[in-house]
This record gives sequence, structure tokens and C-alpha cells, in this order.
Amino acid sequence: MTTLYFECTSGISGDMTAAALLDLGADEKVLRDALESLPLDGWHLHIARTSKCGIDACDFDVHLEDQPHDHEHRHDHEHPHDHEHHHDHDHEDSHHHPHVHRNLADCLAILEAGKLTPKAMEIARRIFTILARAESKAHGVPVEEVHFHEVGAVDSIIDIAAAAVCLDNLGAEKIYFGNIREGSGTVWCQHGRMPVPVPATLNLLTEVGAPFTISNVEGEMITPTGAAILAAMADGFTPPAAMRVRRVGIGAGKKDFPHANILRVYELEESSDTDRVLLMEANLDDSTGEELGYAMEKFLQAGVLDCWAEPIQMKKNRPGVKLCVLGRESDKEMLANLAFVHTSTIGVRWFPAERSVCRRETFSVDTPWGPAQAKRSVWEDHVRVSAEFESAKALAESAGLSLREVMREIEKNAK
Repeated sequence: MTTLYFECTSGISGDMTAAALLDLGADEKVLRDALESLPLDGWHLHIARTSKCGIDACDFDVHLEDQPHDHEHRHDHEHPHDHEHHHDHDHEDSHHHPHVHRNLADCLAILEAGKLTPKAMEIARRIFTILARAESKAHGVPVEEVHFHEVGAVDSIIDIAAAAVCLDNLGAEKIYFGNIREGSGTVWCQHGRMPVPVPATLNLLTEVGAPFTISNVEGEMITPTGAAILAAMADGFTPPAAMRVRRVGIGAGKKDFPHANILRVYELEESSDTDRVLLMEANLDDSTGEELGYAMEKFLQAGVLDCWAEPIQMKKNRPGVKLCVLGRESDKEMLANLAFVHTSTIGVRWFPAERSVCRRETFSVDTPWGPAQAKRSVWEDHVRVSAEFESAKALAESAGLSLREVMREIEKNAK
């Protein structure tokens, strides 16, 4: 399992993400081939090495043709891209560019016309959609009416596609973000100065409950594109409890701060398959068995890690049930919503938890009655094999045998 940890001590942006993932080991040729397949003109890509406060880092730079290329004319991390920002040349220059616009559907059509893998396309679509949703909320317009400025849209499409291709190429299965830090002050936009974090960025961080700190460093460190990548991909906002670092990728931001303006991405080997999860509890004394069973089905359908009910004795000697749901930190809002919609609770409790899990895999086994599925669980040197229940049940029913007999046969042939 490939687990990544983004250390965002100097924020996060689209180009910093692409740079860090390339430095981590993503295939540059695969990335270039994918980006060059997009039906977009007027840009070319520079990938080089640079130094930030003495730290060697990868620099991912989208050059827009007929525009200045030097770094002091770049935004903190990337060209702004929403319908209100413009290409601001260090926030002060008055140079103007053609105001051709693209909406979300236009941007997705460009991505879909390229030669991205299905997984990379799914990631890119998720990031762009959540970004458009945040811009919609920030500016009070429907999602389909959010327009991306021509210059910014090119940057956003390239940066988001690059992040998606690199994440897919690295085979990232779990992604954590931590030490998320934003600047302060204001940044320049078409309608004047906007506070940092800009509204879209703040919406994205708030939507997923990402913990972040505001520093006294003047300037924007978390861009909307970077916040969208975080919001779309985060499995949690702390690193696994125990980990070994396999390798580190470092991506450079464009602006020089008093600190090293870099994004570090760690590839982790999780020790003993330990990770952090979230436990939600709710006490219920006025739900019927049917209502409780239906609610638990809804939680399981939503993909929670586990869901169960415990009998308890409540106030006024009423027998009740404690509903327990185990999920990811990124699922917190979804879990609360399901609890308030499908149960009678008026409040839920949250507990951070750590769990250790066996490595698991499902594989096919031949039996006298046809193929069946079995599960293998591994903890260090200990291996346990068991029949997959639904598969064994189907075989037992079709062959007219007992479930126990079929499960024994599956487990015997699986070893």
C-alpha cells in the first residue's frame, strides 16, 4: 500500500504539488505525454531544480506564451484561476490579458479529451468539481455559471491534470495532510484586495474540516487549487501514528518567504498497518429496531469502516442503544449528517482512535462446485485464511450443501 503524507508548512498549491510528486518519483515522461495530449494551446512546461533557503527542490513551471516568464512576476505559487482573480504579476502590475472564459464543463471536456488514465481522470474531475463548488459558494453563483479566466484556467487545467497524473502514477492509496499553514494579509484581485485565506480557499478548508494555522507571514500560501487538491484527496489530517519514510519529494513555491517556501511529500511505510480513525457515538432511547437497522444500513452503504449497536441503560432507567460508527476523519460531516437524518439523536460524540489492522487480500479458489472467493489476513509472520461468506453461501445454495461443508472445502483448497 502506497501512503503519502503532505507536509504543508508553507501551504500548498497546484504547481508545488506537481513538483513534489515528480521529485518523489512520478514518471516525468508519463506526465508530459498526458499533458501534451490535452487540446490546449499557448503554454509550455519547464521542470528544473531550484533552491529555497538552501534546500534543493523541484520547480514545476507552466509558461504561458507571450507572458513574462521570470519568477518575480508569478503569483505566490501559481497563476490565480477563479473568475475574480486575474494574472496579477506579483499583485501590482496592471498588464491585461484577453478575457476569454471557460466554465466547469469546458474545463472537464478538455481533460476528458486528453489521454489520461481512467483513475487520473477521476482524480482530476474530483478536484476541479470541488474547486468550482467552492468558487460558486464564494461568489454566490450557481456552479455551472462559475467561469475561469482564460489565463488562470490554462494554469488550473495543467496543474490539476499534473497532480492527478502523478498521484495515479505513484499508486497513492491513502493520503494525509498535516502542518497546514497559511499566510496573512491580502492579495490583489480584479475588484481590489481580498483577505487571506481567499474565500474559495477558506470554503474548501472548512468543508473538509482541515485544521490550519494563520502565520504572520504576509502573502497567500494556500491557493484555491492547492486547497482543492487537499479537500478532494485527504484521508486525514495527521500522519499515521507509526511510520517509516521510504522517500521524500520536495516541490518549490514561486515566491521567496523568510522560511523555505516548499511542499514536502513523504512516501510512507506504515508500521504494523496502524492508522488513525474517528469513532462517532450516539445514545438512542426512542428509536425502533426497524429504524435503527435501517440507519445502520445507510451508514454501511456510505462506506464507513464499521457500524454496530450496544445495549445501554439510560436516564430514568430507560433501556437504550449506543450507536457506534467508525470512519475516516474526512468523513466527519457525512457521518453527522447521516446520524441526524436517519436516527432520533440530537447530538453525537467524537473520539479519535488508532487501529491496527492485518493486511488483507481476496483471491479466487477452485472447489468441486466451482470457483469461490477466500480472504487472506497477514499480521507479521501470522497468516489466516477464511472463506468469503457471500461466495460460500452462493455455492452452498447452488450445490444443495451445508454452509459449513462448503466453507471448509474453500479454506482447505486455499492453503
